[in-house]
Amino acid sequence: MREKPSNSRGGRNCNYFAPIEYCGDCTSNQEPNIVQTQVRINPSRSRSITLRVAFSMTQNPAAVQKKITVLNQHNEKLIGVLHDTGSMEIVVLCHGFRSSKDFNTMVNLAVALEKEGISAFRFDFPGNGESEGSFQYGNYLREADDLHSVVEYFNGANRKVTAVLGHSKGGDVVLLYASKYHDIHTVINLSGRYNLEKGIAERLGKDFLEIIKKDGFIDVKNRAGDVDYRVTEESLMDRLNTNMHDACLQIDKGCRVLTVHGSADEIIPVEDALEFDKIIPNHKLHIIEGANHCYTSHQAELTPAILPFIREGQQQN
Repeated sequence: MREKPSNSRGGRNCNYFAPIEYCGDCTSNQEPNIVQTQVRINPSRSRSITLRVAFSMTQNPAAVQKKITVLNQHNEKLIGVLHDTGSMEIVVLCHGFRSSKDFNTMVNLAVALEKEGISAFRFDFPGNGESEGSFQYGNYLREADDLHSVVEYFNGANRKVTAVLGHSKGGDVVLLYASKYHDIHTVINLSGRYNLEKGIAERLGKDFLEIIKKDGFIDVKNRAGDVDYRVTEESLMDRLNTNMHDACLQIDKGCRVLTVHGSADEIIPVEDALEFDKIIPNHKLHIIEGANHCYTSHQAELTPAILPFIREGQQQN
């Protein structure tokens, strides 16, 4: 259920409540069958969610899950979990806004790929989950660079990233990645936003530009009244200046892109998926009827929509 922003705007600490775009973070201390390597836990970022996949269900018995640390271009440690089936090919999964590698959709897809013998890596962007760095409201292009650090890490380990998948903000990040780096030819955009100028007022209030110009930042608070995160003017402008239309026009025709979107998405309307379908050269669109932004009641429909597309890309490679 989405929280509406409060009408009170007294001073710098504007009492805006953040709607749940990310569905929830989970940094559980219990991760069965995980080999621990360079684990760093930040308890201040831990929060609970209702939906969580059980690792014990229908796993590939030959697979092993490993904690991996990747350094990005800013020397920050990015923490991830590799679902290693022994395959040389890897699918990298990117979470959305204020989320983490443990968001239930990321975990469910990783386990589903693992079951099919496909290795998958899910990781935390800087300032999220267990990774180092500070959270920033924008950072779309910088997160595309973080994804590149992950791709280079596995390429240097004699593995090959054959596909990248992102949910919500992560969907935009994988598209931006494809527009800049041109080295991954299977890209899956799960509920990404086409126009990044939209969706801000719902989170920050309709007068967000006026307030941030005056005060330099807006603090977004949770229901307990504590500051959840800060939106600076710089980070806001980073988002406003990120043009997904222009970026998508730079994606190579040889890059296969799949957009999956729920018809009942309450955060990012399904019309955004239709816009992506109009401009991306080599594009396939799949609408899941009745699904919301987090696919709460439609998790089982994601794998059949995504797996054949990944398989086809691996066969082509």
